[in-house]
Amino acid sequence: MKATAEVTTQTFTAGQVILFAEVAGVISVLYAVFLILRIMRLPEGTEKMISISGAIREGAMAYLNRQSKVIAVFAVLIFGLLFTKIGAAQGLGFLAGALLSAAAGYIGMMVAVRANVRTAEAARHGLENALDVAFKGGSVTGLMVVGLSLMGVTATYALTNDPMTTVGFGFGASLISLFARVGGGIFTKAADVGADLVGKLEAGIPEDDPRNPAVIADNVGDNVGDCAGMGADLFETYAVTLIAAMILASTSASIKAAYGVNAVLFPLALGGAAIFATIIGTFFIRLGLDKSITMALYKGQIATGVISAAAFYYINDAMMGGNFNLFLCAIIGLLVTLLVTISTEYYTSTKFHPVKAVSKACETGAATNIIIGVAMGLESTTPVILIIVASIASTYALAGVFGIAVAAVAMLSTTGMVIAMDSYGPITDNAGGIAEMSGLPKEVRAITDELDAVGNTTKAVTKGYAIGSAALAALVLFQAYSDEIAHVAQKHVAFELTDVSLIIGLFIGAALPYFFSAHCMEAVGRAAFAVVTEVRYQFQEIKGIMSGEATPDYAECVDIVTQAALKEMIVPALAAVLSPIFVGYVFGPVALAGLLAGVIVSGLLMALFMCNGGATWDNAKKHIEMGHHGGKGSDAHKAAVVGDTVGDPFKDTAGPALNALIKVINTIALLIAPSIATIKLLS
Repeated sequence: MKATAEVTTQTFTAGQVILFAEVAGVISVLYAVFLILRIMRLPEGTEKMISISGAIREGAMAYLNRQSKVIAVFAVLIFGLLFTKIGAAQGLGFLAGALLSAAAGYIGMMVAVRANVRTAEAARHGLENALDVAFKGGSVTGLMVVGLSLMGVTATYALTNDPMTTVGFGFGASLISLFARVGGGIFTKAADVGADLVGKLEAGIPEDDPRNPAVIADNVGDNVGDCAGMGADLFETYAVTLIAAMILASTSASIKAAYGVNAVLFPLALGGAAIFATIIGTFFIRLGLDKSITMALYKGQIATGVISAAAFYYINDAMMGGNFNLFLCAIIGLLVTLLVTISTEYYTSTKFHPVKAVSKACETGAATNIIIGVAMGLESTTPVILIIVASIASTYALAGVFGIAVAAVAMLSTTGMVIAMDSYGPITDNAGGIAEMSGLPKEVRAITDELDAVGNTTKAVTKGYAIGSAALAALVLFQAYSDEIAHVAQKHVAFELTDVSLIIGLFIGAALPYFFSAHCMEAVGRAAFAVVTEVRYQFQEIKGIMSGEATPDYAECVDIVTQAALKEMIVPALAAVLSPIFVGYVFGPVALAGLLAGVIVSGLLMALFMCNGGATWDNAKKHIEMGHHGGKGSDAHKAAVVGDTVGDPFKDTAGPALNALIKVINTIALLIAPSIATIKLLS
């Protein structure tokens, strides 16, 4: 690394960097508000379209309000403990992180459930109009997430000038993410599985058919799971990555000696620059002559990455003495995003071999479909792991652990664009449902189906991005935990495989993702059973549903999955919060280090397998519905529906929630590190 003298002529003062980051966050939020105003001025369509959209909106907001009340109880208890036991700064930071994360998800979903009907209406005037509305709706969530997250982390640090005080903010964001991911995932997949099993397989009616009593709950679930859930997930990943990099810069003697406070502020400057790049990138989302939706979206992502890279070069030159190795680390972080996107699309897109192989397997039944789907999910973990390993090895060789942190921050810097592409998914999915239920012409449904098919891939890509970034973020958090233990103990602490405490922690950590995933899957199964029972009951008891003469009781299915989600999310949340506390205070800091290592490796592989495998099953079904292997209604299609229902809780409940599990455990470990280091190493 370069010597201190080489970086004393920095272009920016600490106050200027903090102001820049805050202004970038504010502009991100203001641009999101501008998009909201534009979306709300657009026409909503027919009275029936407005009525259906209103039912989806009412169900989504009712669930989110009830979820917020449950979370509030836990938040108040944790705030009290942090405030009294650890310190006011951590307690207040926790409260700020929780409130801003909840606000980002709440606003994003509030817009998504209003953009859905406007997208359906825009589809009546062509593909380009519909794409524009859907993407702008998704952009609101992305811009709110990065804007509020950067503002919160920056303000928390500015008030204390101590990166460790920002850990409370990260924990607050992590808690919201955990509840949003688990609760939203249970809600959406219980409704989806219940609707598919009875509607498609038993009654033989199409997806989003208004005769299905679970259809509104299914559309509500798209928003609470894929919009609010993913928003909260990446809000905390973004915040925690910034925090971990700042802590690492402040605790590493070599980094402090070389760069001083510049290293601590460097992640904030990168985040601020990338927000401006993201806003500019949204203007590149345009259909080309080939009318490819995928390429239109990727143009925005590529533009964001290229503009970010140029800005990173200037910031690195101004703040870090032009250390080219650090700039290369940032570029590697951006490349990881691209490579993970390519890998995920290969395994989940209908264009490539894995999905085609799974859809082909459906010709011989559900069993072979599931066997090949599991195989593809397992196989999909290898490329991503190799990408992550290569990025860790190269950035460590260039700039040590701080290089890994810079790569993680750079990777997360494009979060706004990634979330915009993800939130686009549930908007187009809902738009298709509204078009189907309101009886719009087939040409309109063809446009919404085309948008939705791309949305399935972008949602899968976002999950891969979230998992990959979580791995790098967790590694940086682990190093920050190690440095904090050594700092408090005032001696080097070795984590050796010959230490029984470390082995105990490793096994517990490796087992946690399995316990966590099992509970999430069971929760979906139990709730889906209740939905199936209710849908069957309504088909039998409410005469005239199948003929269209009677309206199903949609509210009952919404209520069933709401109650199930709120009840079932408690145990996974408690497991995530209590496990590091138990291991840390009972077995000590070395065992807790083992727990962190175990949960990172095991959770990463499990999350990749579940998310990619589930998306492969989903798109294999869609591949058949395009007319391959017999098309809709064939035996192969029925087998594909079974695979899709198995994959639903994989990709939208347990898999994505593992990200939150990994980061909650790492954040809590960092919070309690000073306490357990004192108890176990200095006593």
